Amino acid sequence: MTINEIGLAGLGVMGENLALNIANKGFSVSVYNRTLEKTRRFAERLTSGETILPTFSIQEFLNSLEFPRRILLMVTAGSPVDNIIQQLSPTLSRGDVLIDAGNSYFQDTERRLQELEKDGILYLGIGVSGGEEGALKGPSIMVGGSLDAYKLIEPIMTKISAHVNDSECCAFLGPRGAGHFTKMVHNGIEYAVMQIIAEAYDIQKLALGLSEEEISRVFGKWKRSYLDSYLMEIAEEALARVDPETGVPLVQVILDSAGQKGTGKWTSSSALDLGVPIPTISAAVDSRNLSAYKNERNQASQLIPCTIKNSKNNHEEILKSLHDAVYCSVIVSYSQGMSLLKTASEYYSYDISLSEVSRIWRGGCI
Repeated sequence: MTINEIGLAGLGVMGENLALNIANKGFSVSVYNRTLEKTRRFAERLTSGETILPTFSIQEFLNSLEFPRRILLMVTAGSPVDNIIQQLSPTLSRGDVLIDAGNSYFQDTERRLQELEKDGILYLGIGVSGGEEGALKGPSIMVGGSLDAYKLIEPIMTKISAHVNDSECCAFLGPRGAGHFTKMVHNGIEYAVMQIIAEAYDIQKLALGLSEEEISRVFGKWKRSYLDSYLMEIAEEALARVDPETGVPLVQVILDSAGQKGTGKWTSSSALDLGVPIPTISAAVDSRNLSAYKNERNQASQLIPCTIKNSKNNHEEILKSLHDAVYCSVIVSYSQGMSLLKTASEYYSYDISLSEVSRIWRGGCI
């Protein structure tokens, strides 16, 4: 049987793209998914030049890996992570490495690491940012857990991460849950910046009476300023899209109700536990929760109609002030996140370097 350098369990979109990224960077990878049909479909899309081995049982998966075995878990946070660990751990050996690359709660990572280390199994909790495109082309990678484990996967992680000015966007940030805590805060900042962009859209739409196409051009102009970012880029692109069936802007036919995977809520909760004020991030979490009250909002809109009047004058002056307000709000969001990271690092003895966090957040993420 072929013996590969790393294994990946969990073939959702992120898992598939990360497997392709690893193979594209010259490493051999075995993949496994609990649903065998998903593995088959992925195998059918592979080309002959890719060094990816699909496997169809836990034992086949483990037998295909070199020692010490390095296994990347790309499964949903929570009980699915515990389930796959329970399946794998009885047949793992001392010195093998498990790497949870999902959005796990940092306290779960602390617990799992402690349990696995009793049997000599090394454990890492890493934040992988950048979504589907980042997983394929290069994410920002925030590593926490066993330093010995990181040394065993460092050549792979640094190679597959995003690179800015020849510097990899990957770093070991500290012990135990440091990586997942950092990713949690990253997502909290992301919530805030998305809410800021949404409110900037709302002001332009309601107060200035601009169309989606016009707002898209404004965001495009902002993107070429201090506000250049991935989130501003996709806001510009999304507002320029037209729904092919109705011919109206796509954002007008998308349900205005957002869900969340937990990281934003965990950020606010952790800040409350540590006594760190993060009002901008928490307001963004509240806004997401509020958006779920669709029926109540519809009823309220009938009772309390919008009274904002379109401003016909001084558009350029208002847009300049709005740009500056958004810029200030984004800085505040990052400041709040960094403040939470600093306090948490001291409280949990993570010793997270904020300069390293800033460095690896330059590419593959927000």
